[in-house]
Amino acid sequence: MSISVTDFRNFNLFGLVRRFVRRTPLAAIPPGETAPVIVLKDLDGKRVSLAVALEKGPVLAAFFKVNCATSQLTFPFLQRIYEMYGGSNFTLWGISQNHPQDTKLFIRKFGIKFPILIDGKGYPVSNRYGLANSPTLFLILPGGLIHTSCVGFSKADLEAISAEAARSTAKQALPLFKPEDAVPLWKPG
Repeated sequence: MSISVTDFRNFNLFGLVRRFVRRTPLAAIPPGETAPVIVLKDLDGKRVSLAVALEKGPVLAAFFKVNCATSQLTFPFLQRIYEMYGGSNFTLWGISQNHPQDTKLFIRKFGIKFPILIDGKGYPVSNRYGLANSPTLFLILPGGLIHTSCVGFSKADLEAISAEAARSTAKQALPLFKPEDAVPLWKPG
């Protein structure tokens, strides 16, 4: 068995140890709960804050790992949502649990144009959100409450997120999925 440079770079011993010594198991925060603070840097090193973004409108925080097949399935559809509704009244962030270099390769490969943030060592933000799987998506409304929590790929949840993005931007709701998209109704993360 060999370990690639990518695998070595993305190995997070501190994060793994923290997950195994937890007293309670991780579970994604459900809808209706208050979203924990997010303050992270993007790939250019610029610090962004959930509190500031929520002043403009809803925020979709999409946590992912670059080698996760379900994240690879989900992110092109998140890009569609961003192309249809992203802007001043709706923010979409990808939050990577991987090394910035590998994250850049992922966004190039899948044509991602929305902002990507990097979770810190030990995954502090991911842990506050209770992540045990990727991708995990949270649609957070301006008051700070989680509207939608989605673990894995869910066609129905992505359609609901797209509809909420249309509503918040006062744009016409467009179909997220095209007839030629061969996607499952659900795929675990």
